[in-house]
Amino acid sequence: MTTDIVVPVLGESVTEATIAKWLKRAGDVVAADEPVVELETEKATVELGAPSAGVLAEILAAEGADVAVGAVIGRIAPADAARAPEPKPAEATRAPEPARAPEVRAEPAAAPRPSAELDPRHARRSAPGNRISADDLRSFLGESGGDASRSGPAARKLLAEHGLEASAVAATGPGGRVTKGDVLAHVAAGAPAAAAAAAPAQATPREQRVKMSRLRRTIAARLVEAQSTAAILTTFNEIDMSAVMDARARHKDAFEKKHGVRLGFSSFFAKAVVAALREVPEVNAEIDGDEIVFKNYYDLGMAVSAPSGLVVPVIRECDRKSFAEIEASLGELAARARDGKLSPDEMRGGTFTISNGGVFGSLLSTPILNRPQSGILGLHKIEDRPIAVDGQVVIRPMMYVALSYDHRLVDGREAVTFLVRVKEA
Repeated sequence: MTTDIVVPVLGESVTEATIAKWLKRAGDVVAADEPVVELETEKATVELGAPSAGVLAEILAAEGADVAVGAVIGRIAPADAARAPEPKPAEATRAPEPARAPEVRAEPAAAPRPSAELDPRHARRSAPGNRISADDLRSFLGESGGDASRSGPAARKLLAEHGLEASAVAATGPGGRVTKGDVLAHVAAGAPAAAAAAAPAQATPREQRVKMSRLRRTIAARLVEAQSTAAILTTFNEIDMSAVMDARARHKDAFEKKHGVRLGFSSFFAKAVVAALREVPEVNAEIDGDEIVFKNYYDLGMAVSAPSGLVVPVIRECDRKSFAEIEASLGELAARARDGKLSPDEMRGGTFTISNGGVFGSLLSTPILNRPQSGILGLHKIEDRPIAVDGQVVIRPMMYVALSYDHRLVDGREAVTFLVRVKEA
């Protein structure tokens, strides 16, 4: 009896998934709970384990197929049932039939060369006594002077496609003719530089269509939704990063030795954001119909670039976490994001988001809200710039920061106050 591989419930509001990759092939032996397929949802890529031990008997949904929650996408058969039947005694003693030789279709013979052209006096003589050897004769009979007409139509077509002269290919056909196999062997071995240079370059297609992944489709839909359902406005400020960089330089070695994680800038900004959200709670709230939902907890989403697209894992209760706990949580979530191992629960329920485009060199940007949140902080590249300090022009490491917010809920005064509090912290 077989066991069905069923698409499970993958999170709140997730109704279907896409077969990203089968990790096992039909006929492979699998252990119970061993991952057999990767499912891509609108929020994450998850591995689905085998419901029982046995053999992957059937694959019912190909890679790239969209499947609903509850759909059967494969079947596991018991290992004993999947074993090939033993041959019957009569079958075991029956002599195997001899293998039939593959049919070879000879190419039409080339027209004979004129007798004057075959005068042996023109042949090379390499044997002792100035005699013509067998190799000399084959070389003499195989010479075509670059004439592709001494090859069959299939060989001539291949010669033209690869920009080759018949004389450049070692001929093995009757009468020194170049066969299709000769051309293929020549190409596989690597054409000479002159022939390769003469060959036309393979044209790059002007257009290429690739199906969007489910995650990319979801990102696209969410971004359009955010733009069309919220009144997004962005305000900017700049931060002198000298104090943070000095503190990090002083403490990073002792910090890493004590806590086992590196001290980055993310924990500084996370703590500063929590302090600012406490002072300006509207930025930590959301609109639900005609009500405002104020949140007295601080679950910060940290945007991470993964191979499949941008994902936003959430660090819970940042107000209660230490710098080391924030750095450890972010490092673990970022690694899981890069490996495609984030679960839907790890990206659900954030109250505010921090996005750092500075790691890619971005100097300034206007981040888009991660709905239904009402605020997102964009961090950017730290760059030495001249600024005025106490009437003197000095060079300081400066960073532009941007707060995008839902103007339906957050007014300009609250937005600027929030950003100034982050700067001061």
